[in-house]
This record gives sequence, structure tokens and C-alpha cells, in this order.
Amino acid sequence: MIHDFLAHLETLLLWGFAGCAFVSASLMLVLRQPMRVAMALVSCMVFLGGVYGLLGVHFIAAFQVLIYVGAVMVFMVYAIMLLDPRDESATAKYSKLLWPGIIGFALLAEALAVGYWNDLPHAPRGALGEPFDIARFSTAFLTEYWLHFELTSVLLLAAVVAALAVIKENRRHERG
Repeated sequence: MIHDFLAHLETLLLWGFAGCAFVSASLMLVLRQPMRVAMALVSCMVFLGGVYGLLGVHFIAAFQVLIYVGAVMVFMVYAIMLLDPRDESATAKYSKLLWPGIIGFALLAEALAVGYWNDLPHAPRGALGEPFDIARFSTAFLTEYWLHFELTSVLLLAAVVAALAVIKENRRHERG
């Protein structure tokens, strides 16, 4: 009895986290103010961490929250705070993508409803058909793919530096 209740509660939480992640991802498309978009992205990443945790992939959930929310988003929010607050994009409340976002949301809701009432496919398996193994993933990530991960962080840093250079150049043209 208690086991059934916990299973239903876990499923309800999973759907709730997934729905909230989808809503916050949709808000990233339609909001105009950069700080609000960044906060929607932070909430989406936190909800995705909850989804990963409920699916039993705690290692990836911890990575999601610690690395993306804790480090990358703090860095991005810092860069957004350096933007000029008198930007014209801050005056409009919603972007031009509001109606395409609403239509996309309706199509995704329909696809989820069809998937819910039909049999869903089984969980993804590895290359040989075995279930996902976190120990093998961790070993491969920390031995073979650490350089790719670090290069991605350097790429993010270069993107922020480039954005700041563009902002500085635009301010120079506006003044002089």
C-alpha cells in the first residue's frame, strides 16, 4: 500500500518537474528582458536536475545543479548585469516568438497526451542493449572525455568575452 503510494508520488513529481522545466524553457523563448530569461534558464536547469534525480541518475543531477546552475549561470547572470539597462529590448514585455511558442506548446502537449495514453517505449539502453551504468559513465567521463568538458568551458568563456567586446564597441559607436 505504502509502496504504491510512493510510486505514484514519484511519478507525479516526475511529471511536475518535467512540466515546470518545459514551462520555464518556453518562457526563455518569449520573455524579452535578459535577466528574466536567465532566471527562466536557471529554473529550467534546477527542474531538470530534479528530473534526473527522480530517474535515479543522481550523479548527473548533481552535475546539472552544481556545474550548470551553480557556475555557468552565475557567470552568465554576471555578464547580463554588465549589459546596458537602457536597451530597447527591455521595454517590450514579450518577444515576437510568443505566438509560435504557444503553438509549439500546444503541439507538444498534444504529443505528450498521445504518448501518455499509448504505450511508451522502454528506457534507452546502451550500445549492447545493457541498462545505463553510472560507474562506467563516470569512469569514461573522468578519463576519456574530461578534455572535451574543459574545452566547452573555455568556449563559454570566449563567448562571454566576445559578447562584452560587442557591447563595448556598440557603446563607443553610440557615444562618438
